[in-house]
Amino acid sequence: MTAKLVRRGGKQQVTASRHSHVPPNGEDLRRQFERQQREIEKLRDLLTERDRQIAERDRQIADAEKQIIDAEKQIADLERELAGRRKNSTNSSKPPSSDFVAKPPPVHTRRNKSRRKPGGQKGHPGHHRPLVPTEQVQQVIAVLPASCKHCGEALPQSREQIQAVGELHRHQVTELPPIQPYIIEYQCHKVACPCCGEATRATLPAEAQGDFGPELMGLTAFLTIVCRMPRRVVEVFLEQGLGISMSLGSTQKCWEQASAAVAEPCAELERQLKHEPVLNSDETGWRTNGQRRYLWALVASQFAVYTIAKTRSSEVLIQLLGAVFSGILCSDRFSAYFKYHKGLAQLCWAHLKRDMLGIQDFAKTSDAERFSRDALALYASLFRLWHKFKSGLIDRSQLMQRSVPLQKRWFALAENYLDSQDKDVCNLATALYQHGDKLFTFLKHSGVEPTNNIAERTLRTAVQLRKTMFGNRSKEGELAMARLLSVTQTCRIQGRSSLTYLKNAIICHRRGQTVPSLLPPR
Repeated sequence: MTAKLVRRGGKQQVTASRHSHVPPNGEDLRRQFERQQREIEKLRDLLTERDRQIAERDRQIADAEKQIIDAEKQIADLERELAGRRKNSTNSSKPPSSDFVAKPPPVHTRRNKSRRKPGGQKGHPGHHRPLVPTEQVQQVIAVLPASCKHCGEALPQSREQIQAVGELHRHQVTELPPIQPYIIEYQCHKVACPCCGEATRATLPAEAQGDFGPELMGLTAFLTIVCRMPRRVVEVFLEQGLGISMSLGSTQKCWEQASAAVAEPCAELERQLKHEPVLNSDETGWRTNGQRRYLWALVASQFAVYTIAKTRSSEVLIQLLGAVFSGILCSDRFSAYFKYHKGLAQLCWAHLKRDMLGIQDFAKTSDAERFSRDALALYASLFRLWHKFKSGLIDRSQLMQRSVPLQKRWFALAENYLDSQDKDVCNLATALYQHGDKLFTFLKHSGVEPTNNIAERTLRTAVQLRKTMFGNRSKEGELAMARLLSVTQTCRIQGRSSLTYLKNAIICHRRGQTVPSLLPPR
């Protein structure tokens, strides 16, 4: 409130204006202070709420970031799992037995589809079944025309009455004779001695032991191992196909007796392994009564040896080849071979190629794309050179000379990617760099192949057996399986009939004679 000057009747009077300043009293100050305190409390509460909201949002952001990290990890795991499922024997080291039955859809290229019909083309020389010489034919049937196709006159139907002209047309039909069991009965007589009067019973010949002959026992083992027929299928085939009644237990006994007959030849093959100049080795999973086992196959130039072991370690190699193997061992990059063998070795290029293709198929980095492209190009150049040598276009000295630049480029390529951030590229580059001396042994030494395909093919029969027989049930079954696989695969390598060999081995075993050796003559 302010003072105001007022003139009235020539006199001035001072009046108080309502806008004149009046000092606030204590009550006003107290109310003003309380009001400000309330406003401060509200602001403080508002600030606290804002802090709580910010903390909540920070927590939500942290949770979201954690979920994103977990999702990215899960996506990476799923991508790895998907890549693993997409891998097969063509782009990884997985065996062909692990491939799906249904093949992936073919990749269509821009190349125009051929208009040629499937099958032999016009002008292609035909291939026909050759005729057997007449002296080897069991039956000859003369076929004569009934009448003349020109005048209709009836023609003689006897070979002695006809006048044959021109070249004889021969046509042969291969047929099986009616199959029925060939049963031999041995009648052991009891004869009285004319001197002392005592009677003596004749004993059965050695080859007549048991209820089944060597030919049938060898066939049973042949059907099981070579034809990969389960024992129940063998039982049905013998009964319905050959008319021979044989129980399931009898088929197993025939199988076991065939194994016993070839025990010594198989042991002889095992003893020869350590003296071979070159061996290819591979292994695969097996089962015995539900327990894990491993089937090993070691292949020489003229024979193969199988063994079933509880372990996949280098102990099996020590047992078969001794503490030190002086020859060249060809294998994949499994650690047991590196641990055992310190001498000359050859690593499988087929495994390396599949790893390169796997990196190329699932490449997500520039390192993977460049490395797989350059590595596959070098691989193709190396094998073009190798095929020229195999076809006789170049000799071994030319092979070694021309391969030197390729070897240098291989080492340079591996060295460039040793520190790659791509794990698959780094691992394969490290393998190429560290084991380079084991990659090019085949260029210098005769009898060494660049791949381990011979061992893988040798295991193929066993893998197919595993799918139908599910392994073995006893130690004796393991031993019989390894022996019969060794015999049949060795006969296949040597071009011999495994059925004939099994029959002769059983005959010799029953007579107590030496079973023929499976080692080739030196």
